Amino acid sequence: MEDGQKEILYSNIEIKKRVGELADKISADYADKEIIIIGILKGAFIFVADLIRAMSIPCSVDFVRCASYGTGSESSEKVVMTKDIETSIKGQDVLIVEDIVDTGLTLKYLVHWLEERNPRSLKVCTLLDKRKRRKVEFEADYVGFSVADGFLVGYGLDYSERYRFLPDIYVIKE
Repeated sequence: MEDGQKEILYSNIEIKKRVGELADKISADYADKEIIIIGILKGAFIFVADLIRAMSIPCSVDFVRCASYGTGSESSEKVVMTKDIETSIKGQDVLIVEDIVDTGLTLKYLVHWLEERNPRSLKVCTLLDKRKRRKVEFEADYVGFSVADGFLVGYGLDYSERYRFLPDIYVIKE
């Protein structure tokens, strides 16, 4: 993919503003509580870092790695878990942080996986929500941006492990 094949969808300034708004909402909802943030690797690591720095409540952070994408741009529709959390979440308030909800398969699988560990509460925050591509019913509790169809890169999102470093979010033009 050459630079001419992508177009900015959200600038770093827009992203920073929206992440701050999400952090304020989460901080208000969990006031006087300490939450466990579970980021989904690899795509959400930048979003997780920016989000927790903008929050005004204490939190601990852990990561899982699961995906339904291979190296292409289409979902394999099979969720694979390659890294589990290392923190006990029993009786804790947990917030899953994801870069993008697309088909919903990964998050539905992960929510079920974590619910079996008996957290006090379990919510989901996603930076991007692509409802048009849902294959299962799934609603995130906190949504940064609702987006139309299109393959997105930058700000942690990749195409075949490339473009994560870009500070803005781009849509790949076909």
